[in-house]
Amino acid sequence: MNTRQRRRVLRTAVALTAGLGLTAVAGCGAAETGKSSSAGSSDTITLTKPSWVGAEANVAVAAYVLENELDYKVNTKQMGEVIAWDALSKGTIDAILEDWGHPEQEKQYVEKSKTVVAGGDLGVTGHIGWFVPKYWADEHPDVTDYKNLNKYADELKTSESGGKGQLLEGSPDYVTFDDAIIKNLDLDLKTVYAGSEAAQITQIQQNYKAEKPFLTYWWTPQWLNAQVELVEVKLPEFKEGCDADPKKVACAYPNTPLQKWLNADFAKDGGKAAEFLKNFKWTAEDQNKVAKMITQDKLSSQEAAKKWVEANKDTVEGWLPK
Repeated sequence: MNTRQRRRVLRTAVALTAGLGLTAVAGCGAAETGKSSSAGSSDTITLTKPSWVGAEANVAVAAYVLENELDYKVNTKQMGEVIAWDALSKGTIDAILEDWGHPEQEKQYVEKSKTVVAGGDLGVTGHIGWFVPKYWADEHPDVTDYKNLNKYADELKTSESGGKGQLLEGSPDYVTFDDAIIKNLDLDLKTVYAGSEAAQITQIQQNYKAEKPFLTYWWTPQWLNAQVELVEVKLPEFKEGCDADPKKVACAYPNTPLQKWLNADFAKDGGKAAEFLKNFKWTAEDQNKVAKMITQDKLSSQEAAKKWVEANKDTVEGWLPK
């Protein structure tokens, strides 16, 4: 699992759709004008649901409140990050609730065409990095400095890493500069994709239980961080602009205040729904609670959202239009 500012810039649109089998969003009459399909003319709100569970938690709670407190119908569409920006501009969807930073799309749709507008902070700060298990870092403290990773490449080899140390990745859909970082820092590593957040979590849990050495692309907030102890590997310090050219990145990922974005017509004419989504703001702790209910407690997204909303009525009340 783009910046923020740690730019969640996509590897390619092809990797997005092919890697996850995501549904491309076809244009319609609203596509040319940027007019939202639901803004001002419908009681149906359409939200994009990204493939990672933290973002799913946002959508679940927002949808529950929209439907049960404000009497809207909510549709969700799972799609890749860049595809979601295109759909938002066209009005095929009304809002993105967790964006990790897409400067090219912001320039195109926010600054130039003005079909997308800011929806405010989500209230959660995200961070991407490289992590190793604490038990391994305790045994080899120097492994937490990237300069020493080549020393441990043999211990990180897998059948999929082609003789190099494996850097475990999640979905090809997620923003990552890791291939460039590996090349530009001359590291004896290879990125290997689990295919999804769930598959990556399974591999982390299996390795952790067996106390195997491993190196993984990972992020916060994430509910799994409360169950496994991971230590971040120190990469060269992030400085503004060091990730401007994706091919030349040789620095750490920044801390990124996660953002919401709305279709411009929906923001203007979407009434209470648009006002609510602008007001929607919670903490990483809240997000992790809902995400854990979905993944570990095996509740449906709706059940998890209902449970959280009923336990946090004061917070929800603050989101509702006055």
